[in-house]
Order: sequence, then C-alpha cells, then structure tokens
Amino acid sequence: MSTLPPTAKPAEIQPILKAERPEDSWRVDALIERAFGPGRLAKTAERLREHNAPLYDLSLIAWASGEAIGCVRMWPIHIGQTPAVLLGPFAVDDAWRSRGLGVQLIEAACAAAARDGHGLVLLVGDEPYFRKLGFAITPAGAAQLPGPVDPRRLLWRALTPGALDGVQGPVRAG
Repeated sequence: MSTLPPTAKPAEIQPILKAERPEDSWRVDALIERAFGPGRLAKTAERLREHNAPLYDLSLIAWASGEAIGCVRMWPIHIGQTPAVLLGPFAVDDAWRSRGLGVQLIEAACAAAARDGHGLVLLVGDEPYFRKLGFAITPAGAAQLPGPVDPRRLLWRALTPGALDGVQGPVRAG
C-alpha cells in the first residue's frame, strides 16, 4: 500500500527522518505489519522486544507528505555484561523501496546510537545487505539469543573502536 498522494512520485519528495514518538507507535506498527506480517511475532528477535521499550530517541521514522513511509527501531539489550542496542525491525513502504531509504534509516539510527554513547549494534538480518553498512557475522558463541537463529544472520557492528573486544554471553533485553 502506497502512502504517496495521488499526484506525487517518490523521486519528487525528499523524506524527512525524525525520532519516533510514543504516539507514533501505531504508524510504525502498521509499517512493520505490512512488511513482515504476523509471522514476525514468532521470531527469536521478538523475544528481546517483548516487555522492552524502544529507545525512541534512536528509533526513526521517515516522513513524506505527512505519512510515515519508513521506520527503524532500536532497543536496549545486553550481550553478557556488555550494553548494546538491538536494531530492528526496519521497514520501508513499497513505493519507497530500492531508493536507499532503508540504508539512510539504518545509518542515521546507528549514528544516533553512537552519539548517545552506545558502542555496538546487534541485529538479525541478511548479511549481504547489512555488510555494506558495516555489519559482520557475529563469531560463533559470542552472542546467544533466547531462541533459535541462523548464525549467518546474527550480525553486529562496532560504533566505537574496540567495542566488540571480549563481548560474549547471552543476549537479554535491557
């Protein structure tokens, strides 16, 4: 479902990224539902989001013509004793896909996390896509999620030099 006005084309409008506000949660939830469907709730990463609250100042919404057209959420987690941020989900409206908006959202969210003093970001995602954004496969056993996950899809990115050194343990919310 496109959120563009009937006469507008994505090339004519530049999205504006803004921090998510609690009152925008329903818009983000709608984008995520359209992108991933109800099956997303069964995924292991969802266990880290249950009973957890997004970091609204780091979670972003892309706006165009008054409509939310993309989003990325960031969540507080720990890997063992190390504080980190979980990235995801992120979603882009169908009419805006393949235009670089997802990359823009992820880069801006990671930059916001770095400015806020976070050292690393963890996510479950497609390695070929996220590699170009500085993410790498997490070494075997370094981070144990609370459920099954394809180890080739468990990725992390240091936001500060040395942030990944010695990081190891179970991943938990908060």
